[in-house]
Amino acid sequence: MSIQNLGGALGESLGSSLTVRMSGAGGGWSALSVRVASVFQTMVPTGYTRLQDERLAMVDLAAKLEPGSLQNGFRQETPHMEGRRILDRASRSSVTLSDCGDGGYSEMEPMLAERRLSGEDSDKEEEEEDCEEEGPGSDVSNMPKESFLAMTLQILVPFLLAGFGTVSAGMVLDIVQHWEAFQYITEIFILVPALLGLKGNLEMTLASRLSTAVNVGKMDSPIEKWNLIIGNLALKQVQATVVGFLAAVAAVVLGWIPEGKFQMSHAVLLCSSSVATAFIASLLQGIIMVGVIVGSKKTGINPDNVATPIAASFGDLITLAILAWISQGLYKCLDSYPYVSSLVCAFFMCLTPVWIVISSKHPASRTLLYSGWEPVITAMVISSIGGLILDKTVSDPNLVGIVVYTPVINGIGGNLVAIQSSRISTHLHFHCAPGEVPDEAKGCYYPCRTFCGTGANHRSAQVLLLLVIPGHLIFLYTIHLMKSGHTTLTPIFMSVYLAAALLQVLLLLSIADWMVHSMWRNGKDPDSFSIPYLTALGDLLGTALLALSFHFLWLIGDQDGDVGD
Repeated sequence: MSIQNLGGALGESLGSSLTVRMSGAGGGWSALSVRVASVFQTMVPTGYTRLQDERLAMVDLAAKLEPGSLQNGFRQETPHMEGRRILDRASRSSVTLSDCGDGGYSEMEPMLAERRLSGEDSDKEEEEEDCEEEGPGSDVSNMPKESFLAMTLQILVPFLLAGFGTVSAGMVLDIVQHWEAFQYITEIFILVPALLGLKGNLEMTLASRLSTAVNVGKMDSPIEKWNLIIGNLALKQVQATVVGFLAAVAAVVLGWIPEGKFQMSHAVLLCSSSVATAFIASLLQGIIMVGVIVGSKKTGINPDNVATPIAASFGDLITLAILAWISQGLYKCLDSYPYVSSLVCAFFMCLTPVWIVISSKHPASRTLLYSGWEPVITAMVISSIGGLILDKTVSDPNLVGIVVYTPVINGIGGNLVAIQSSRISTHLHFHCAPGEVPDEAKGCYYPCRTFCGTGANHRSAQVLLLLVIPGHLIFLYTIHLMKSGHTTLTPIFMSVYLAAALLQVLLLLSIADWMVHSMWRNGKDPDSFSIPYLTALGDLLGTALLALSFHFLWLIGDQDGDVGD
């Protein structure tokens, strides 16, 4: 290391600190400090001094910037972005002791940290950064590239895994429908789609938000990553508790309107079962989902393709098993210990303020804590209407076979449309500013826009639609081999069932394309708003189409009522 360079660095760091002012004999120390400082300053390279002054001038300029100003006629930039840009430029003109240590610079050569760039190269790099920071569309180069085959394989494996999870949930529901709690308190069937829909309202929304955060680089910092995870998990617990309670209220009301009967003990049991199930299932699935997202990031897999299906892979099974177990346990305690249901409900409701405090610590979850209720509650109401259809269909002894297939068709439709919604949302975050949509998404919507084209979202819609029939065939034969359900797999039954499933997914993918772009155009984040609506519509469409299919099969003579007994 040259003495000249060392002197420059030490002069900058220590020159000011050598000025010692003492009250008694301060004159001698002051004179000495002035002489020492002047000696050090003569050893500082002129290039360093000039660029240090330039850096300080840039920092002052950044502090004086007005937020409302426009830069070269382009879109208005936020103050923090412009300030960061100027500070980044200024950092290039600063130097550290380690930068001076290589001795490769002359006194008159600009001393640029990390890069040795000429003035032209530096200006070009600044212009490139200016273009990159003009809007989200500049991140195209960072957009994850995936081939058609890679996308298909990444979607196929979680899709099959999620499908088998829904098959397991259907088989469990087929068994527990004969339990005392389900037979004497039939409003529990109204709860089933609403609680299973929590994976769409909460789990898939969480998966979509975290997937987008991973893809746009918001989880690269460990501190930011864990703040984002903890805030979102706490927010999800608040929403699960509230939605579970409201789902029980909706079940009580929808069960009371047709029959005109109301029992307070049954209403309390429904509230306790719903709140406890929503809380426990949401916590377990949230922890699993965080592991999937973090694991996908480390293994280089696009989380948009795998997170939302895996969120539902065992979500239906876990939720339904917990609901059946808690409902049956509380029903047995109803006569001897009637206060147990009230205590269970009060316990989980009292934990809500704790989760509110935790979720309010992170800005993103704090925003959703106030504004994220509309889609969740609306989706719960839509799913509850589907539950009412299921309740009335199951009440007909001739149509009990619908139970085992309801979680399958609802779950698969919700999984597929959640993948597409998450992918479109990520694409918009990369390529468009909020309020702006691509050219092909402008104007009136038409179905060919979703499926006809060569873009990434067109290809994914085509893949998802092609997976419907082979996927449902696998799941139908799995149910048949497990000797579950109350319906034989006749050709007419399979044709009608597959037609209903295909129509459901076709409608959902079309609605997703229109809804996600509409929300983005209106300034809403599709990751938080679209998936609850889409999965709830999947539950409603799936249950309604399946009920119509079973009614049609009964009318034409394809009648089975005791296959699984």
